Amino acid sequence: MKIATKIGFTLLLITLASCKEQQARRPISQSSGTFMKESAERNKKLIKGEETKIDSIIKSNPKIKYFASQKGYWYHYESKNEADTLRPRKGDVAFFDYEIKDLNGNVIYSDIELKPQTYVVDKQNILMGLRHGIKLMHKTEKVTFLFPSHMAFGYHGDNNRIGTNEPIICTVTLNDFKPVSKTTNE
Repeated sequence: MKIATKIGFTLLLITLASCKEQQARRPISQSSGTFMKESAERNKKLIKGEETKIDSIIKSNPKIKYFASQKGYWYHYESKNEADTLRPRKGDVAFFDYEIKDLNGNVIYSDIELKPQTYVVDKQNILMGLRHGIKLMHKTEKVTFLFPSHMAFGYHGDNNRIGTNEPIICTVTLNDFKPVSKTTNE
């Protein structure tokens, strides 16, 4: 009788366990698309505000011809090299100096502080704006770039003198660059 009781009790437990409805586990926090929509709206307003400030700088200097890049920044030539046709390409080594200012023209980092730079084009991590801007330049040219924050140091700033979402003015002199050496095996 003890065996029959144990079997019956076991069958009862199995029956009760199998009758319980299984429910899918839900995440602890559920989010709708509102956060993403609000974030996108904040970013649009931020970019619009920065572009308005940059536009006022451009309009306040009508004698200077600014160019709008396809990447979302503006630039003008302080000195232009009409003789050369070559520009740095991926893998080339660029040698340049630069200075960073805020939109009011106050120096944040001088070219002396930043020292001459050596950059392997598209193979090293530098400001997104500089990554693109250097490839527009010829040897010995000096160009001033107006970078919105998303092309500069972005949301985090540089954790030192450049704050969160701060657009900057960058003046760059491309001293020289060495093209990628081609081997016969390529």
